Formats: sequence, structure tokens, C-alpha cells
Amino acid sequence: MSLAQRRGLNGRADTQALLGDRVRVVRLRPRWAKVVVPDQPTPTDARGYPGWVPRRQLTATPPAAGTTTATVVSRLAWLREDTAGGARVLRVSFGTRMPVVGSTGSWVRVTMPRGAVRRVRATQVSVHAPGDPALPATRASVVASAKGFVGLDYLWAGRSGFGFDCSGLTSLVYRVHGVRIPRDASPQSTAGQPVDRLRRGDLMFYADAGGVHHVSMYVGKGRMVHSPRTGTPVQVIDVDTPAYAREYAGARRYLS
Repeated sequence: MSLAQRRGLNGRADTQALLGDRVRVVRLRPRWAKVVVPDQPTPTDARGYPGWVPRRQLTATPPAAGTTTATVVSRLAWLREDTAGGARVLRVSFGTRMPVVGSTGSWVRVTMPRGAVRRVRATQVSVHAPGDPALPATRASVVASAKGFVGLDYLWAGRSGFGFDCSGLTSLVYRVHGVRIPRDASPQSTAGQPVDRLRRGDLMFYADAGGVHHVSMYVGKGRMVHSPRTGTPVQVIDVDTPAYAREYAGARRYLS
């Protein structure tokens, strides 16, 4: 997307759901469905984050059951045809979860929501039991994942390896590490545990006129990683950067 196209999303999109994410349909229109995303908590709706999606992007077919799940742990990964040549079919994001049906050489074989079998490089996924975290819930691992997106363009409502807003980055990184936190910055600032002394992985919040509008993650040594605004990519900066230090409104801890 061009910068102008990304700016055009400001205020017009709510969040992203990934391939295979479960949603609950709460209203239908001819070409659109209003859904809630249970995996994205919000005080707006106890059932999950609400929004509208094109009906063509949904399927009511239950995903194939599998004894293991492959979660993408690289920024992006190509799904390929399940053949020796393996032509590229679809690029998917960090955090995408797919049932595993087998492996061959350096590839993991996974199923799509409508049953097609694809291949993904084993180095780009974590294979784990369903319900288990894809990556360990440690401070070092959470920080490493967040810093892995440095340089990625900001995307309003983004919650994927194609682009993040500030809270999309923190919430998806934590989800991949098995920690479920609210989708947006303001409710993130009231969950977890309050922080007196910052430790790596803690979330830091910024407010203007009493309202929290931004979140970053502390990475240690007086630095933080965040996705700041359209036109500025994910970056690591000093926590005492004046524009942020003067709006600092506290921190919360989601890791013991």
C-alpha cells in the first residue's frame, strides 16, 4: 500500500483478523457480515472485538482437527502448493495458526479453513499442541518478537505482519506468546498489574487530556519499541524522548 492509501484507512478500519481466526457472526447484510472476534478482548463487547467484514472472506466450515498446530513466527510466510515444486499460493502473517497434517523434508504440511493442504517452511513456524503458546512467555522472547518488526510500516487498525498500529503490535505479540490481552491501548492500560519499576516486556502508556492514545513496550536499558503513526515505521527509541515522556501515563505488567 502507498502512504496515501495507508493514510486513507485512518478512522475507517477497526482491526484485523488473521487467516483461520474464529469469528462469531452477529448480523448479516447482502455482501457484509458484522462479526465479533473472541480472541481480541475489548470492553466494547464482551463477546470480542466487533467489526464488519466482506462475507466472501468467511467460511462456516469448521477447520480440520489436528493433533498439532503450526503458528507462523516469522514476519510473513508463503503458503505453497502441496507438491514437489511448491508454487506460492498465499502470503500469511506472524501469528497465523493452522492445523498440521504432516511434514516432508524442510516443510510443514498444514490445512486451510476450507480444507486445502498447503506447505510452509518449517523454519517459519512453531509446531505445538493446540492451546499451547507458539513461543515461550518470557521477557526475552516477547521483546525479541516485538523488535523483529522494526522497520515495518505503521498501519491504522493493523494487527499483522503486513502492518501494525500501536496496540495491534503489543496484543498480537503477546498472543503468540500465550498471553491474551485487550486489543486496544486504553483497555490494555487498565488490565495486567501496575508497574513501579520497569522490566522488559512491560507496556508503557501515553495520554492526552486524560485519555490513553498510545502504547509501547519496554525493551530494557531505557529503550522502548513501538509503532508510532502513519508514515513512521516500528522503531526502538529512548523512553525519555520528549514527545512521549511528557505524555507518559504509567505502565502495566502482563508477565510474572
